[in-house]
Amino acid sequence: MNQDLTRGPIMGSMLRFAIPMILGNLLQQCYNVADTLIVSWYLGPNALAAVGSSFTLMTFLTSILLGLCMGSGAVFSMRFGQQDEAGLRSSARASFVLIAAITAVLNVAVFLCLDGIQVFLRVTDKAIWQMMRDYLAVIFWGIAGTFLYNYFACYLRAIGNSVVPLIFLAVCAILNIVLDLWFVAGLNRGVAGAAEATVISQYVSGVGLAIFALIRRPELRPRRKDSPIRMAQIREIASFSILTCVQQSVMNLGILMVQGLVNSFGGTVMAAFAAAVKIDAFAYLPVQDFGNAFSTFIAQNYGARKQERIQAGLRGAVLLSVSFSLVLSAAVFLFARPLMLLFLDSADAAIIGEGVRYLRIEGAFYCGIGYLFLLYGLYRALGRPGMSVALTVISLGTRVALAYLLSAIPFFGVTGIWWSVPIGWFLADLTGFLCYHTRKKQLLSWPEADSTRR
Repeated sequence: MNQDLTRGPIMGSMLRFAIPMILGNLLQQCYNVADTLIVSWYLGPNALAAVGSSFTLMTFLTSILLGLCMGSGAVFSMRFGQQDEAGLRSSARASFVLIAAITAVLNVAVFLCLDGIQVFLRVTDKAIWQMMRDYLAVIFWGIAGTFLYNYFACYLRAIGNSVVPLIFLAVCAILNIVLDLWFVAGLNRGVAGAAEATVISQYVSGVGLAIFALIRRPELRPRRKDSPIRMAQIREIASFSILTCVQQSVMNLGILMVQGLVNSFGGTVMAAFAAAVKIDAFAYLPVQDFGNAFSTFIAQNYGARKQERIQAGLRGAVLLSVSFSLVLSAAVFLFARPLMLLFLDSADAAIIGEGVRYLRIEGAFYCGIGYLFLLYGLYRALGRPGMSVALTVISLGTRVALAYLLSAIPFFGVTGIWWSVPIGWFLADLTGFLCYHTRKKQLLSWPEADSTRR
């Protein structure tokens, strides 16, 4: 199941590697959507608003761990491309210790700050906040399970195995849907029941994947003769992981700040945003995962010093991603209303109308986010995670600033929040494109002493 992406047909090998990742995250979105559908059907619009706002917060917290794991994955891919087994083993150990420590600190922090979340997210409706609090008090217990799954999934993908993480995620998705129906519809446990179903599923996939990886990949197992982890190893992992973590968390922090602004417009807009964001994330997820697969392809070939293969892969990836994004845009624009009706009753006309407006504005420009995901993956794989951070700051900074500015103008109102998104994407795209084409020779060169860059 391990693919060496430094050999064979470029687009064929990239797609074979990407498809399991896309299917896996589509399954993950399926069970996120299942949470939302079941909560909406059985508990009503207020519960939908509560779980939707909580989902945005959890996406931000997960992005911190995901960013750390993705940054480490770039190092693992380079070591694999260099065929440096000792370096791969030492990097994996250092990465696990670093990210596990950060996970523990994060878990303690979110419980300490639980009651302050209401103020940060500007939730004024007391009934919605009580449901949010009930949901978050349970869902926070799943953070460690999220770490285990993402760490071992990123490791396996870095060495070319994207199939096994898909299998464990499929089990998790099916289990989550079954438990959702049982806890919410059968046992009447409310929003806390939906959270309990998710946490159990997260630990099943996280612990299961960890056991599989430790059995099948001997370099991951601790040994008595292992030398202590050196600070130099921690610094190398941190130089990739922390910046990728910053990039991921800044991206989702911006979305979280927008969520707070959305919440200030009341329950109708909150519910519309909660449903539309799930559709939105589901729609552009394939190009996001293709960007991550592309990053692994670039990192392995960068480690193997195959510059021509990198450039050919870049050209093919841009063409494929933009073409697929245009197809997605057309589908979401045409079927925006039927998609909203999956979550809501036709009587909720105001909520449906606002959700349709969001989808038709943002969904028309998916080619912008598709190209941006490729840029993120490219700079991360070339050992330039700082550039990915810069592009994220441009994209999200523009989005947040314009969202607050335009929404305050009566002519735009809440629609100004929706328009801020594609504008931020295209400004970041332009910056990343100009940077690559003006510094291509420098970006694709290798230092003599080491092929990873700090």
